[in-house]
Amino acid sequence: MRSKIYCLGSGSKGNSYAVDDGRSVLLLEAGLPAPKILSGYRELLPRVAGCLITHEHMDHAKGAAELARRGIPLYLSDGTRNGIKNIQNPYALHTVRAYEPFHLYGQEEVLWTVLPWEAQHDAAEPLGFLIQSRTTGEKLLFATDTDFIPNAFRELNIIMIECNYSNHLIDRAVEEGYTPASAAARIRNTHFALHDVKAMLAANDLSQVSHIYLLHVSAANGSKQLFEEEIRAFTGIPVTVF
Repeated sequence: MRSKIYCLGSGSKGNSYAVDDGRSVLLLEAGLPAPKILSGYRELLPRVAGCLITHEHMDHAKGAAELARRGIPLYLSDGTRNGIKNIQNPYALHTVRAYEPFHLYGQEEVLWTVLPWEAQHDAAEPLGFLIQSRTTGEKLLFATDTDFIPNAFRELNIIMIECNYSNHLIDRAVEEGYTPASAAARIRNTHFALHDVKAMLAANDLSQVSHIYLLHVSAANGSKQLFEEEIRAFTGIPVTVF
């Protein structure tokens, strides 16, 4: 059985994803209002083991405090935790650190094993996650809001990776006035580009990868159709763009 991937939002307006391995569900990011997350994943909620949050920016953490209040465990770095305001249920918070693996449990059984890794973004302590389901054995790489991935990963099955912009499109957007030059400079220093995705994929063994999901595509500086076509042609692997 393969895990199912769901998406309620991907991009600067809010990010929220879910991974369902058939036994339990792992939420990734809380960048939408909590009521929208809870209603969007209503059928999955009884099996939610927790929510991983990469960093404190609102498009990734807007609904975090309310999810914690509702009793959904949050897993996040200390820097991210300090950057999220109005958290009233500290018992739902679990601080994690880069390169220190941890488990998510259900009825005293391990459901998921997660290895956080250090992302590079203009946030307090951003993380990416290597996730393994104990039910399916699948390994999933979740990488968003970073301009560099410092590691190569073995035996990946699913890749969820930011593909925010391409150099050609962001240059054109600056020339045509859609993206200010200052904003373009920040994007290049804090987000993953099409050429970065290709370099990352080339550096990893993709022989067991069944699907690639492209995330956080910029409306002004990216193209979902172009990125899907290029990554599918580059890898020969099915690609979905959220």
